[in-house]
Amino acid sequence: MSPFLLTRTLPLDATDAALRTDVLSGLTRSPKTLPPKWFYDARGSELFEEITRVPEYYPTRAEREILEARAEEIAAASGARTVIELGSGSSEKTRHLLDALPGLHSYVPVDVSESALTGAAEALLAERPELSVHALIADFTGGLALPGTPGPRLVAFLGGTIGNLLPEERAAFLQSVRSLLTPGDTLLLGTDLVKDEETLVAAYDDATGVTAEFNKNVLNVVNRELAADFPLDAFDHVAVWDPENRWIEMRLRARRALSVKIRELDLAVLFEAGEELRTEVSAKFRKEDVRDELAAAGLRLAQWWTDSAGRFALSLATAV
Repeated sequence: MSPFLLTRTLPLDATDAALRTDVLSGLTRSPKTLPPKWFYDARGSELFEEITRVPEYYPTRAEREILEARAEEIAAASGARTVIELGSGSSEKTRHLLDALPGLHSYVPVDVSESALTGAAEALLAERPELSVHALIADFTGGLALPGTPGPRLVAFLGGTIGNLLPEERAAFLQSVRSLLTPGDTLLLGTDLVKDEETLVAAYDDATGVTAEFNKNVLNVVNRELAADFPLDAFDHVAVWDPENRWIEMRLRARRALSVKIRELDLAVLFEAGEELRTEVSAKFRKEDVRDELAAAGLRLAQWWTDSAGRFALSLATAV
């Protein structure tokens, strides 16, 4: 069996320090915010898997449709011998792509979750024992030092996750990816597309309430990790479409005035009745948006694929 290497570039206490920083800065500003990465403890990851199966949430199915239909085209266009996946999670969708690359030598999954990386690697190596897997426990938004692997390399950032970054964060992220690419390397980017408001809002506010529970899970995380006393039943899940910024915002709206104590930070946070805490933005794109943002980072849009309904896109970009 080929080697499985696991490298930690994220300090063991980095998650705790980052949570403290994000909660302190986000809950003492106006309007209040928390980054969406804090949804994803073990329960949050389970809930997100449930979300991908509700009828209203189309992005995962649409992206999988593209990968199943176009994996061989993507493989031929990239010619990759190494696939680097940012925010890899279970690596489930990526397998369509890995299977389509006849000359694949190495897979480099990057995620903050050691358990997700280990589980995905074990499953992959059981099916492809010849594959070399070098997993990185890292925060891909903080810059990466990649292992030496054979080129050409394909960097994959799927799921529409780039939409969770604000415009200035997207620009910095794409520039950091560009710095990783050498001639012949490519970026495969998943982006959710602009569509009617009803469809978009429903995808983030499903009738069964799974997304609402997922949204409130960020409060569970703060309660558990920072000894806070957020009453979950005092907040309502809200999803709204912002046409000017072309993004969905997920928010938690206080049902009543309340004071939340966060003992680990020695902080009391006041909420007025009706005040909203933003927990996520999810930007939606047009083809020209993707092309322009790639170009600003020194990348050229080379290929563009959508699902049959035109809801979601995968793009392949090369370094200019």
